[in-house]
Amino acid sequence: MVVYLPDGKPLEVGEGATAWDVVRALEPALAPRAVGALVEGELYDLLRPLPPGARVRLLTEEDPEYQLLFRHTLAHVLAQAVREHFAEKGYDPESVRLGVGPVIEKGFYYDIDPPEPLSDEDLPAIEARMRAILQKDLPLRRFVLPREEALARYQGKDPYKTELILDLPEGEEVSFYQQGDEAYGFTDLCRGPHVPSTGRIPPHFRLTHVAGAYWRGDERRPMLQRVYGVAFRTAEELKEYLWQLEEAKRRDHRRLGRELELFLIDPVVGKGLVLWLPKGNVIREELIAFMREEQVRRGYQLVTTPHIGGLELYRTSGHYPYYAESQFPPISFKERGEEEEYLLKPMNCPHHVRIYAHKRRSYRELPLRLAEFGTVYRYEKAGELLGLTRVRGFTQDDAHLFCTPEQVKAEFLGVLDLVLKVFATLGLKDFRARIGTRDPKSDKYVGDEAKWTLAERQIEEAALEAGLHYTLEAGDAAFYGPKLDFVVKDALGREWQLGTIQVDYNLPERFGLTYVGPDGEEHRPVMIHRAPFGSLERFIGILIEHFAGDFPLWLAPVQVVVVPVSEKQEDYAQEVVFRLKEAGLRAEADLRPERMQARIRDAEVQKVPYVLVVGERERAEGTVSVRRRHRGNLGAMPLASFLEAALREYRERLLEPSF
Repeated sequence: MVVYLPDGKPLEVGEGATAWDVVRALEPALAPRAVGALVEGELYDLLRPLPPGARVRLLTEEDPEYQLLFRHTLAHVLAQAVREHFAEKGYDPESVRLGVGPVIEKGFYYDIDPPEPLSDEDLPAIEARMRAILQKDLPLRRFVLPREEALARYQGKDPYKTELILDLPEGEEVSFYQQGDEAYGFTDLCRGPHVPSTGRIPPHFRLTHVAGAYWRGDERRPMLQRVYGVAFRTAEELKEYLWQLEEAKRRDHRRLGRELELFLIDPVVGKGLVLWLPKGNVIREELIAFMREEQVRRGYQLVTTPHIGGLELYRTSGHYPYYAESQFPPISFKERGEEEEYLLKPMNCPHHVRIYAHKRRSYRELPLRLAEFGTVYRYEKAGELLGLTRVRGFTQDDAHLFCTPEQVKAEFLGVLDLVLKVFATLGLKDFRARIGTRDPKSDKYVGDEAKWTLAERQIEEAALEAGLHYTLEAGDAAFYGPKLDFVVKDALGREWQLGTIQVDYNLPERFGLTYVGPDGEEHRPVMIHRAPFGSLERFIGILIEHFAGDFPLWLAPVQVVVVPVSEKQEDYAQEVVFRLKEAGLRAEADLRPERMQARIRDAEVQKVPYVLVVGERERAEGTVSVRRRHRGNLGAMPLASFLEAALREYRERLLEPSF
């Protein structure tokens, strides 16, 4: 048969040839470095037969796809090592039943049903076995079995692999990969792709932790143990990642939330429901005040809507029953003789739509910008809840803009300016934008094609005018309109999606919204959804980790702690606190009977930006000795001078000290 090289030249190979055959025929010297191939853009290993007439590009260890190949093979090496681990304990290796072992970002995992629980303490021994398997340089072999023969390998012994085979479409081949031989090795049901042998895997990997995972993500199914690992090409990449991992633990918003007394999630109140403690609420209210100032300045009108809504509202919007699995069950009062049914509000947009619709609108009223800090509720699975970043009740800085089709671009520019102001104020400088457009091959989208084309063009033009570097992601649009997402990197280089702007033709259509145009006729408005913060809970969780709890002055729950040198200066310390509070700063006096240095250290631990030390000289001269977190002792200065500088830093929401 014939395959084609990247330059279009044909290459004659035998029937059922693999990329290995291409290597041997074309570049035998490449064999020690060849790891796989791109076949019509799809990643193949060297072991999988090539389709006739395919265009083939050989890959080496220098190609980025190499990471996907060796990470996948490492998942198989992990499974083999776990079986050897339990065999040494006296168990039959087959008693370790296996789920799936895919590649993930920066690494891999394998879902395992072991004869006794694994813990993180088992990982060093398993990792050592993995390294031994790499050193043995076990060759990989791919083979295919008829469906019934493949099932016979697992039926009655491994329900997970049995289910995977039964779920394969009729006619799809059932492939296996074997590393090593029958005497010493491991065979697994797998589509591939893999590296040619275990010796082609870089030794720069680490098993990180064990977690619980429901089989196929279904909480009604058995709970397996998921063993995670990371893997890189070089020792430097691994070292950098492990440092980031430790730094991420230090910055973990759940730990800092406890230590700094910012929030708590009380199981008696309910999983995924946040209780904001006084200090955490300060951060929340400061962000709300910042956004409200910006919204009012930009012509938004503030509204408030209830926490529940009639079920018919969400039937009309299409959110129920289509997204019923992610919503709390409807509330019915039929047993009380009432016909009403209600739903805990899963989103704010239908409520804002009804505000728009409560009276006849003219084009002269548009754009109409309605904004609300609205709390919504989603029923996230218990296993997916995570601190503030995945909760069941959260508050959105939600706004919906109702405009004419011709106004979409200008409104988009206004929202972009707001989002960029938020990022700049918080020092989130490293971000990228992506525009989600229609997939022309899909029929999932609603609305007129001409309006879609106009909106997509207007969004691109707005992004260009705002100076944004963006990518176009075909098929990433919402079903009701194109959108623009911001993906922001935090201090550790982790990416978070923050800020989404979406164009919506669906809700105005479903609710029959209109406005009277200059021609006296009724027209359909366009609706823009936007939330620069997204969820306040998630946003604050990300900020806690980005700043490591060390907030700029304007967000710091306690901005100043005053520390008297001894009891003799306590009256002056309280006078200083009074003046600070009167000026609008959040200040406390630490009058505990502890050593002065211990009290200063405690303020540092609590990440208080300023500590003012007052002794006899300061009291006599009306000054304060200023210590700035991370900058140390700034010396003595008049209290009025400190107030002036600190208030400027606070009111202008500066990221760095003003002196």
